[in-house]
Amino acid sequence: MAFWCYILRCADGKYYTGHTDDLDRRIAEHHTGGFCTFTSKRRPIELIWCADFPTRYEALDAELKVKKWSRAKKEALAAECWERVSYFANPPSERKGPPPGKSVSTSLDTNGGGV
Repeated sequence: MAFWCYILRCADGKYYTGHTDDLDRRIAEHHTGGFCTFTSKRRPIELIWCADFPTRYEALDAELKVKKWSRAKKEALAAECWERVSYFANPPSERKGPPPGKSVSTSLDTNGGGV
């Protein structure tokens, strides 16, 4: 049985990170609303990234790590731009030059809200 960690982009631009043992069912629940207060208020949602893991523990561990990431790092992960993921893994004071590739938000608000 596979377990999943995933990121959703909500209609208001905020991100939701979760984990599940049935990705199709869980995404359908987010689309329907009523199963998650955060996404129910921000529909429609779009799946922008997911990865499978062999155990629930590993999927939950990934969720807890990714939830803490900056918006820019989540966007780099969704784009599978490992150079940018690596860049945003460093504290801002240790980053050299502008981010590689596409211009992205460097906001520390990991859910896409205003500052």
